[in-house]
Amino acid sequence: MTELALTLRARATDMAQSLWSKERVWLLTASIVAGLLIFAPAQGVETAQFALTSFAGVLPFLLLSIGIAAYAAASSADGLIARAFTGSPLVMIGIAAIVGGLSPFCSCGVIPLIAALLVMGVPLSAVMAFWLASPIMDPSMFVLTTGVLGLEFAIAKTVVAVALGSFGGLVVHMLMQAGHLTDPLRDGVGNGGCGGAAVRTPAPVVWAFWNDPARRSKFQREAVKSTLFLAKWLLFAFVLESLMLAWLPADVIAGVVGGTGIAPILIATLVGVPAYLNGYAALPLVGGLIEQGMAPGAGLAFLVAGGVSSLPAAIAVWALVKRQVFALYIALALVGSFSAGLMFQMWSVL
Repeated sequence: MTELALTLRARATDMAQSLWSKERVWLLTASIVAGLLIFAPAQGVETAQFALTSFAGVLPFLLLSIGIAAYAAASSADGLIARAFTGSPLVMIGIAAIVGGLSPFCSCGVIPLIAALLVMGVPLSAVMAFWLASPIMDPSMFVLTTGVLGLEFAIAKTVVAVALGSFGGLVVHMLMQAGHLTDPLRDGVGNGGCGGAAVRTPAPVVWAFWNDPARRSKFQREAVKSTLFLAKWLLFAFVLESLMLAWLPADVIAGVVGGTGIAPILIATLVGVPAYLNGYAALPLVGGLIEQGMAPGAGLAFLVAGGVSSLPAAIAVWALVKRQVFALYIALALVGSFSAGLMFQMWSVL
């Protein structure tokens, strides 16, 4: 083989490795769908339609949150937001948990805001509180939960959202005080941590940033970057969710988490993580199981654990933070969900 051929081969290999490292999520998603279309055409079409429809459903929330995050960066308002989180950590954790539990954003829609907060240098404790509380409850979920499971269940789920967020934030705060979790973001996501650039070198705020070409360009870059980042991870998550729904029927889940006592609460917590449907589809399933004798505590544990660790939410967390932070996120979801199920069960029998 000639020297030129070797050089071209080396360059081609480097380009392929670079493409895989940068676009492996897109490539993996496309490969899954292509494989399904070849070997299981009906499922392939169903998966593609499910992924696109699900993405379209969360797109309004995503665009709104991406716009807010990009505006904060372009106008330098991110510095004000970051400095607002430099007060008492305990107060910030409580506020973040309450806002997360009451915010109208879905678990996917808050991801750009959370990423922006972390990059700004907002403490992970407050961000974790918001992150844990947000997927569990929102206004529309409260109304639907009330209609399907009753007002008491909806209130309990809201209280659990705020309590779990506060609990997770306090745990992270104690770990940070001990010197852990000082650099939570994955390489290349940003330069956040305990002291982000927005706090170290605050820039003057220009609310009408569109009059400045440089700031206008920054807004466009931030918006495009966030959109592409979220699109690849969410489409991947929705493809996996489609396969889970197709190959893990609801009646199988019902057979596993049904029953009464403490054991079903533990099982529902563990099963809720990988087998969760979605916040709205799970409500009638749980309602039917409770009517058939399932412990209310097990139903709440299933909804909470599954909501926090649903595929779109969990994959988004995985994409943003390092593995130890992701593991902590899942652990907090499990412990908090099981505890919430136990307490709700004790309350229900009083």
